[in-house]
Amino acid sequence: MAKKITTGSKSTKGSSQSPKQKIVRTMWTIFGIGVASLLLLFALISVGAVGYLPQISELENPIDKYASQVISTDNELLFTYSQSDDNRIFVDYSDLSPHLIDALIATEDIRYYSHSGIDFISVGRAVVKTMLLNRESSGGGSTITQQLAKQLYSPRASNKLQRVFQKPVEWVIAAKLERYYTKDEIINLYLNKYDFNYNAVGIESAARTYFNKTPKELNTEESAMLIGMLKNSSLYNPVRRPEVTRDRRNVVLSQMEKYDYLSRQEADSLKQLPVNIDFNRSGHVDIAAPYYRQHLAKIMMAKKPERKNYASWQNQQFKEDSLAWADDLLYGWCNKNKKADGSSYDIYTDGLKIYSTLDSRMQRYAEAAVKEHMGGYLQEQFFREKKG
Repeated sequence: MAKKITTGSKSTKGSSQSPKQKIVRTMWTIFGIGVASLLLLFALISVGAVGYLPQISELENPIDKYASQVISTDNELLFTYSQSDDNRIFVDYSDLSPHLIDALIATEDIRYYSHSGIDFISVGRAVVKTMLLNRESSGGGSTITQQLAKQLYSPRASNKLQRVFQKPVEWVIAAKLERYYTKDEIINLYLNKYDFNYNAVGIESAARTYFNKTPKELNTEESAMLIGMLKNSSLYNPVRRPEVTRDRRNVVLSQMEKYDYLSRQEADSLKQLPVNIDFNRSGHVDIAAPYYRQHLAKIMMAKKPERKNYASWQNQQFKEDSLAWADDLLYGWCNKNKKADGSSYDIYTDGLKIYSTLDSRMQRYAEAAVKEHMGGYLQEQFFREKKG
């Protein structure tokens, strides 16, 4: 009996994928490669293989230089000591106007207190604006912490590509800064570091340069103007471009209204005001008592007297200096007292506050009297005697 033989093939789906499936698979592959590349990039940054990553000691103690202040007995700033022309004076967070903080948060980083250094919502918005909407200046992607990281550790980028590669490094540094500093400390570091032009580095110098006030005395519109300058202090220069600066200040006031730091009525009223500044440009605060300033620096920076540093005929001077070192707390103060790292203080870089017994009012009266007599009666008498 013949067997019935059937032939056939197993029913299978076509081995080739549809075009739609290929597109989906390709997109997932690109996405996976992108994620893996980002993870690899951040891993390399974390170990310092890509970009400059500061050590923990640098993050805990960022090296900076601040001018020392000499305060009069009537609580006026007499003069400062600084190593260079940037007259940066350190100011504590508690001495900042609340209007400054409100304006900063509303304009630069509204989610500041809820993120850990990177605001992914702002990053996403910036990416969409730049890549999809083709807006060259998208803005809004950098948090206050990232801006501080850029100030402290990122060199100025020479082109856009270099700036793109700097961003992930700043993200890593910003995340680390958030671990070592409180939110208030980060704001304080940021405002103490920013360059507001005309040698006004830091918010203390800026407040004195543009308004002849301390940061705590700044009102709402003054605070808004200074915060507006953070975007570009050269462009928004109240001395050279008051109208442009006013427009930028009003943008800050609008942001403060938007986030309920101001009512609409308050914001509208303040926007009508012109930019009123009390400009005082100087490398240092105008120096009162210049001879006293020199003498004080010499006394405070004095080193412990050693006989070998004196000539044979300077025995008396050596004895006087040795007694001053032993008995006078101010003499050699910078070298008698040590910082946490064991080094001596420097009156020109360590941001000391020195309280003097000098009265600023009496000093002004004395200097005016000397100027009047030396430039008037005594000078004329000198010329007469010289001619005679």
